[in-house]
Amino acid sequence: MSIFALQSLAGGFLDEDLHHFNKKFDDWCIQFESYEEAMDIVQTLENEETIDVVEITPLSYPKYFFPTLQGTIYATRQIEDNIICVTEPVMGANFRIAICNLKTKQVRVTKTHYKTIPSIEGAFANFGE
Repeated sequence: MSIFALQSLAGGFLDEDLHHFNKKFDDWCIQFESYEEAMDIVQTLENEETIDVVEITPLSYPKYFFPTLQGTIYATRQIEDNIICVTEPVMGANFRIAICNLKTKQVRVTKTHYKTIPSIEGAFANFGE
């Protein structure tokens, strides 16, 4: 499951108006189902050499696929039909592990709180094993 978007070499995703770049990928950004479809649009734009076609997947951009996922995502990995994320729900809060189900699109956050990234690394690395 992936989609394709147009990204500026300076960062940001092309908005649906085909003139502005959003810092974060959101519902207003233009998206395509195939690389070829995206390339067709790139070739019609001015400064096409400054725009890349990028593939967006649940691993690379989980917030887009799971809109209820809150906070900053620091790491992701896939275990079977789940995307496991290290999150900081709000700035300065304890870190948590979020389990995002690819089939149901539901997000469940574990109850355990971790104060630092090193303290969560072991739990994240061994999650599901």
